[in-house]
Amino acid sequence: MTRRYFGTDGIRGRVGEEPITADFMLKLGWALGRVLSRERRPLVMIGKDTRISGYMFESAMEAGLSAAGADIRLLGPMPTPAIAYLTTTFHAGAGIVISASHNPHEDNGVKFFSGDGQKLDDATEAAIEDELDKPLVTVPSAELGKVVRLSDASGRYIEFCKGRVSRSTRFDQLRLVIDCANGATYQVGPEVFRELGAEVMTIGDEPDGLNINVDCGSTHPARLQAAVREYRADLGIALDGDGDRVLMVDERGELVDGDELLFIIASGRHAAGKLRGPVVGTLMSNLGLELALKGKGIDFRRAKVGDRYVMEMLRREKGLIGGESSGHLVCLDRTTTGDGIISALQVLEIMQHTGRTLHELKSGMQRLPQTMINVPIRRGTNPAQDETVRQAVQAVEGELGDAGRVLLRPSGTEPVVRVMVEGRDPDLVSRCAGRIADVVGEVATGA
Repeated sequence: MTRRYFGTDGIRGRVGEEPITADFMLKLGWALGRVLSRERRPLVMIGKDTRISGYMFESAMEAGLSAAGADIRLLGPMPTPAIAYLTTTFHAGAGIVISASHNPHEDNGVKFFSGDGQKLDDATEAAIEDELDKPLVTVPSAELGKVVRLSDASGRYIEFCKGRVSRSTRFDQLRLVIDCANGATYQVGPEVFRELGAEVMTIGDEPDGLNINVDCGSTHPARLQAAVREYRADLGIALDGDGDRVLMVDERGELVDGDELLFIIASGRHAAGKLRGPVVGTLMSNLGLELALKGKGIDFRRAKVGDRYVMEMLRREKGLIGGESSGHLVCLDRTTTGDGIISALQVLEIMQHTGRTLHELKSGMQRLPQTMINVPIRRGTNPAQDETVRQAVQAVEGELGDAGRVLLRPSGTEPVVRVMVEGRDPDLVSRCAGRIADVVGEVATGA
């Protein structure tokens, strides 16, 4: 489907620039309300992260939905997966998340969940875009949507998260540092772990509307690594601005990325006899993850980059566990979408059941050296399809053998081809990546 506004994860952009403007959000809320009202009077949940523009867009979408005859529940600052959960529990027609995730405060966007707590399908997104072309017509006054602020949203979600681990699970002996990225998890995140018994210290928990993701959270984990060492904590948890991603820091202060967390969770499910279907990563998942899972007899598949495609493959292959190196992890046996808090809980529960530290658990997977080079190209071109480039790739693949991998991927956001090479020898990997990048550059410039 060709989308004018929707990307792989909703609509996102610079605040004040089309389409991230107040008037567009008004019309977008109205368009969603129109689509949902084809079946019945809809109820829509609205949550947001902590960036300052969320107030403006929340009001605009609220007005548009009301004009279309949709009732609204305002949730305030809440993690993206919390909106997915509350949408299902209230039997709402849809959930709206006003957030730009791990981006800075100058950006914002909108993500949507269907009534079953999953991202909207292509047909619904197409229907919304069709409505955007129509003039906004307000329903009769007696049919306008009503707005209620849900005062206990945080408590409901905290209880849901705690219920995603076994009733016997307690973290009384754990000392944690949690980095909330000055984002949507700043209230509920620490509380979940405290109520399960952990001693919790927090950073990145003082949002001011402008500091979301600034030198903190999963995109900037250095501060968390230092805090884990300073407080001699058992581990650190780094969430992103909207709470759907997580990275962790082990007791030594070493970063544990999404691939390593995916390995730990999948291995834990496998050992308990509760893993079904393949584990799904992406084209960018480290080869070390694939080799480690295969060593345990666990099937591993690669989807296109983006949590949308991970979810599609999991559903198609009837899998339960998947995710990306960035820390966007999906545990479909626990919830319907990527959830940083729930993913972290799975890791802590495995630590408790095995008696092993986070460092010990991650040691079962050895990350292979990886080199990535961005090669500038002209927009609309793809030198990766050139025969000269293909020959260069084949030569490198032959040199690396089974313990190496080459990936050429045009960027979806900038005019570059990403040349990625993995293998066991870092020097060989670096040289091979450079050779391919040189060939791609020559083809791209016509040299």
